[in-house]
Amino acid sequence: MDIRKVGVVGCGLMGSGIAQVAAMAGCDVVVSEESRELLDKGFARIHGSLAKLVEKGKLAAPDAEKTKARLKATTALGDLKECDLVIEVIVENLDAKKKLFAELGRLCKKETIFASNTSSFPICEMAEASGRPERFVGLHFFNPVQLMKLVEVIQAKKTSSEVVAAARAFGEKVGKTPILAKDTPGFVVNRLLVPLLHEAVLMVERGDATAKDVDTGMELGCGHPMGPLKLLDYVGLDTTLFIMDGWYQRYPADPMFKPSELLKRMVKEGKLGRKSGRGFYEWEGDKVKA
Repeated sequence: MDIRKVGVVGCGLMGSGIAQVAAMAGCDVVVSEESRELLDKGFARIHGSLAKLVEKGKLAAPDAEKTKARLKATTALGDLKECDLVIEVIVENLDAKKKLFAELGRLCKKETIFASNTSSFPICEMAEASGRPERFVGLHFFNPVQLMKLVEVIQAKKTSSEVVAAARAFGEKVGKTPILAKDTPGFVVNRLLVPLLHEAVLMVERGDATAKDVDTGMELGCGHPMGPLKLLDYVGLDTTLFIMDGWYQRYPADPMFKPSELLKRMVKEGKLGRKSGRGFYEWEGDKVKA
């Protein structure tokens, strides 16, 4: 199936990035949001990103204008009814996602493929809510979408092989390297990354090593560009706790998913990392204070 018209529901940081790369790849893109204000913010982010690419010589100015022309903003979900692919990028709330896909299932043409960009929820639950689980797939992009080269294609139990192939082809079309994963907690990347981040927290909690020494060890010993606790600060301690809480509720018998008391306490105290200015490090904008 050749995906030419793409719908993106949600125009935040991830949604605007997905919309941009799809439009740059030649797709007509319909971006839906709850309000015109949110759409304006998202489109301003896209236009700013395109301007930077032009400034750096990575995109010709006429191509940037063609990309903008392929993007349409709407507050009406019905405008997505003729899309070949609709990607959900809304708040990480399972009930909200299931409600959205139930509505999209009633609105969109029968050939439309549905996809979720979720990093933490089971694809199968949203797929069943859509009423067309065989045409449902996970498409997990990484932030910033414009720069990160990976997309995870998640195949749920009822996802057809045709839909998986179309999703992989779309990933390649927008300049990403797709990898295939089953519908398991965290898929590939987060299933490995989140427990790593959490084990680093446990090491600090136990007094095994300082946060700085844990990070230096992984940066110099394993070649990581950013140590796990600095990365945790960058992603947001609350985001990681949210993911782990969800996993632990579903799989309480697995002790690896149980959040540490230190992580819970830091989030309760508002030490969320970069976004709050303090976590395991103190931050000035996107930089750790000396």
